[in-house]
Amino acid sequence: MIEITSFLTVAVVSLIATSVVVSLYSLGLRLLVTAGRAPVVEPLEFTGAITVLTPAQAAKEAKRARKAAAANPLTPVQKRIALIGAYACFTLTGFAVLYGIFLIVPALHGG
Repeated sequence: MIEITSFLTVAVVSLIATSVVVSLYSLGLRLLVTAGRAPVVEPLEFTGAITVLTPAQAAKEAKRARKAAAANPLTPVQKRIALIGAYACFTLTGFAVLYGIFLIVPALHGG
């Protein structure tokens, strides 16, 4: 028989934890872009890819990212603070994921 209170507790905690992880990661990305360090990922060609950017499209996106970074109205100090905040958010996201793994692994070994 399923204990409904335990089930609901796990469901609510899972939703909250997921929201925290996604929010921290999103905030980290936003701060990273605010700091003028927009992540540009070079496209890879692999079989079964739905869309692959051509080198011209990739160059255009990289140019657009450089142009947006140059037009950033923040001072260098504000950019540095945003970058530190981004790294802090990514670090907290990593710790939250590691803590979740720490909670799951002992349960697998009967602990």
